[in-house]
Amino acid sequence: MRIGLAANRLHHHDARAALFRWLRVSEPGLRELGVSLHAVGRTHDAIGRQGFLAGYGGLHRYPYGREGGLMKLVAEVVGMGPDRTLDGAIYLIDPVDPSSVFPEATALKRQCVIHGKPFISTVATARDWVEVERIHAGLAADAGADDLHAFEGQTLALIAHDAMKPAMLAFADEHFDVLARFGERVATGTTGQRLNELAWSRGWPSDTPWVTRYQSGPMGGDAQIADRVLEGRCQRAIFFEDPHVARQHEADIQLLERAVTTVTDQAVCITAPRVAARWATAAALRAG
Repeated sequence: MRIGLAANRLHHHDARAALFRWLRVSEPGLRELGVSLHAVGRTHDAIGRQGFLAGYGGLHRYPYGREGGLMKLVAEVVGMGPDRTLDGAIYLIDPVDPSSVFPEATALKRQCVIHGKPFISTVATARDWVEVERIHAGLAADAGADDLHAFEGQTLALIAHDAMKPAMLAFADEHFDVLARFGERVATGTTGQRLNELAWSRGWPSDTPWVTRYQSGPMGGDAQIADRVLEGRCQRAIFFEDPHVARQHEADIQLLERAVTTVTDQAVCITAPRVAARWATAAALRAG
């Protein structure tokens, strides 16, 4: 498994930074899985300075960002042949760092979404991804990830752009039992209505909403859910984006993404149906 790796300066500038909080708990899992990490220059150098992944042959250095390192990750997410194709990317984002909205940063996420590969932008999502892959590899559950899987005390946001609403409904139908474990589910307007109708058709009490509905995306629903994320009242977001359509409420969508990366240790975000299905399958296996 080949994964691109980058982190904005805030997230690797000292030993307490987000990159190292992630590696401190996830390095054993990365070694177990034999993950090949393809790290942009400063991120790679910082890992070495802090002594993580010492002697690990799976850590590879790419050029500095200013020399095209992040651009190369974008191309390899798309695919540059059997020896230069990434299976996803971890990019720990500082939402106030101007480089987080450079074209190559935006393109990295977009190409991950288009190709159904994980785009991982928070510490919590990176921890969660390692545990998902461990479970799929047949390894025993890591007790250190139990907090991520304590769904009964968490709120899950389910959001889908218009063209992705059928995919969201299909996902919720197939993985209904996993999603029903969450203490609360929230959604934007139309998606929420359709999810409630699905739940009622499956026997959920007809006088009880399965999801709490907020405004539609264009009317501010993304901003409402972002507020819950910032307050620690929404711990996981599954957001099926349509990367091919420009949207008038793009700023609201970016606001939700910014909220998630602001609380990087608390919020998990999944942005593609294939990735969400892999997570849900692992969650069911782990519980079983």
